Amino acid sequence: MMKPLFATLLTVVLLPVMVVAATMPPLPKGYTGWKKRERKLVTDKNSLFYGIHYIYADKKALKGYKAGNKFSEGSTLVVDYFNIKEGSAADGPKNMVVMMHKDKRQKDTGGWLFAGYGADGKPSSLDPVGTCFGCHQKDAGQRDFVISTIKDFKI
Repeated sequence: MMKPLFATLLTVVLLPVMVVAATMPPLPKGYTGWKKRERKLVTDKNSLFYGIHYIYADKKALKGYKAGNKFSEGSTLVVDYFNIKEGSAADGPKNMVVMMHKDKRQKDTGGWLFAGYGADGKPSSLDPVGTCFGCHQKDAGQRDFVISTIKDFKI
């Protein structure tokens, strides 16, 4: 009797994580070689963005920034998030990575696929609609849901 119950519980707990991991694309190879935004430091511990982050934009995304945040299909942005090193403003260990990929099939998130990864680059169980899109919709609805702008990059 315990084995079927354990198997059922394991399926209920692991299946949603496995589905998220199976549907989430891998991080793009070589994204750290893309155009990199200046380092951003957020020291407000109450902020969702507390820490240090860097945005990387592929060539299509750069064109979108230059066009006033009008991004074409396939544009990709990746953000590396780091903790703040104790007692300083230096980069601590990486704590997560997020990606936005312009994909018109993503109707619930304004035509963007939002994906989250752990520091190791493996998919996380981040809820893209609840965790990401709500803020992007509120803060950047008029800029194709991208909060950053060309001003954030030295071009």
